[in-house]
Amino acid sequence: MKFIQRLGYYLGGFAIGLIILSFFLTGKNASCDYGPNARTVKNISSKTIQYKPKVAKSLTEKRIDSVTVKQLIQYGTVIFSKSDTKAEPCKLYHVENNYKKQTVALKIENCDSIATVLDFKMY
Repeated sequence: MKFIQRLGYYLGGFAIGLIILSFFLTGKNASCDYGPNARTVKNISSKTIQYKPKVAKSLTEKRIDSVTVKQLIQYGTVIFSKSDTKAEPCKLYHVENNYKKQTVALKIENCDSIATVLDFKMY
């Protein structure tokens, strides 16, 4: 059997495997959140988000709604060097993202059932 024929069989089987795999994964809420940033953001995003009164006032003044904050968290980057991941009972995370060409920094307290935004800064 020539190399071209072997390559053709390999690629054909690979393509069939991809089609079958996509068929089984379609409709399922499957994700590949294996990195620490993705797992942390997914964990925070899945909880009810509360705001400290000072943060709520700041967000109102800057005309930023809760949906925008949730997206900033969901698509943000966790800065682990500025976070306190060993705090008890709730861990503290520093999340950064961009909003309207400005860097946004959120300090979030992640408890068992609630995530609280402790600080919100735009610079």
